Amino acid sequence: MSKKSKNAPGGSTIALNKKAKHEYFIEERFEAGLALQGWEAKSLRAGRVQLSESYVLIKAGEAWLFGAHLTPLTTASTHIHPDPMRTRKLLLHRAELNKLIGQVERKGYTLVPLAMYWKRGRAKLEIGLAKGKKEHDKRAVSKERDWQREKARVVKTVTR
Repeated sequence: MSKKSKNAPGGSTIALNKKAKHEYFIEERFEAGLALQGWEAKSLRAGRVQLSESYVLIKAGEAWLFGAHLTPLTTASTHIHPDPMRTRKLLLHRAELNKLIGQVERKGYTLVPLAMYWKRGRAKLEIGLAKGKKEHDKRAVSKERDWQREKARVVKTVTR
């Protein structure tokens, strides 16, 4: 029996949005399915997706993924003309959608894609309910990270 890696939200990771943790305070996480075409699933299996410039919007009571770039495989898309920047529908439960709609419209939160991964053979997208960081917040986080690194270095040299 194999254990799942701790950094993967549910299974094998396809893509991560590392910029999101730097730009936003992630308050809550949601798992959404993706409505994909056949060539998109094959591109995901090959790991040809970028989430860095993508974002999630809610239109007419449904969640949509904008700006995610899925590079089409030349062998998988011979008879169609794929659009790598196509808007993709996200599949969420109605209660989750209602909660997200309320948070985004009333409290000024943003929906940010954090990771894309496989779970039981299906592509899933982890969405973060986030608030934007100010410049001084980003500096404070990097200063804290540097301090923790320096502290660990000092403890390591003292214990030797």
